[in-house]
Amino acid sequence: MPELPDITVYVEALAARVVGGGARLEEIGFRTPFVLRSVDPPPGEVEGREVTGVGRMGKRIVLALAGDLSVVMHLMIAGGLRWRDAGAKMPRGHILATLRFPRGTLVLTEAGTTRRASIHLVRGAEGMQALDRGGLEPLEAGRDDFATRLTSEVHTLKRALTDPRLFSGIGNAYSDEILHRARLSPLARTSSLSADEITRLHEATRSTLLEWTDRLRAEAGDGFPENVTAFREGMAVHGRYRLPCPACGAPVQRIRYAANETNYCARCQTGGRLLADRALSRLLRQDWPRSLDEVE
Repeated sequence: MPELPDITVYVEALAARVVGGGARLEEIGFRTPFVLRSVDPPPGEVEGREVTGVGRMGKRIVLALAGDLSVVMHLMIAGGLRWRDAGAKMPRGHILATLRFPRGTLVLTEAGTTRRASIHLVRGAEGMQALDRGGLEPLEAGRDDFATRLTSEVHTLKRALTDPRLFSGIGNAYSDEILHRARLSPLARTSSLSADEITRLHEATRSTLLEWTDRLRAEAGDGFPENVTAFREGMAVHGRYRLPCPACGAPVQRIRYAANETNYCARCQTGGRLLADRALSRLLRQDWPRSLDEVE
């Protein structure tokens, strides 16, 4: 799922193509009815409206239009955006929706067969507020505000960072990278952190998100970012199960749950202790290794 760095670069690239010079959303089309999750305003009401801005709300992309209307896109896990200049062929893949502008067409696609990506057409501030999960913007929050939000509920650090009600724009991938940089266990409780650990986590959150935004921005250059993925070359632990940790060389570990997994370095983050994988630990029971030494 695209997260804050990915969405930020999408927003910048899209704004450069659709904002200014009186550019309008000329036409919006839906290839499948399930992608549109709202009924008011109707699609015909947003067509022909001048584009006044492009922004981010959590993991959503917001296309602001004249008349206090908005198009809000959520890519979910498998969604992606493609840009095709005017007159160019449409991309391959399952197209969910198209948004045509004077300079080209924005194409919403989704891999696989599970249709979770969505578009909401929104009227006014009240409609936008209904979609806002209320998470704190991690790059705007000072250390004290970050600490207050972090400890407002008792969760594991992994869950707290990825809860959109607590923090905006952080998901599975960058939470792994943040926790590795902060040298904190993903299963540590928010209520058990020391003041120094909270400071480290705040600094790691900011530096990780800023660094990856800069890297993705440089990678896209003047082009449109089309290689958006949760698994990127250069990540420290996310998607690197069994590969060496770049900090200490120990094999990266994982915890799997439902369709997700958490990656971490036992040596850097948990004092060498292996965290229990629900499926495997139940299967192996007493044979489940308790420390990194037992698997090296």
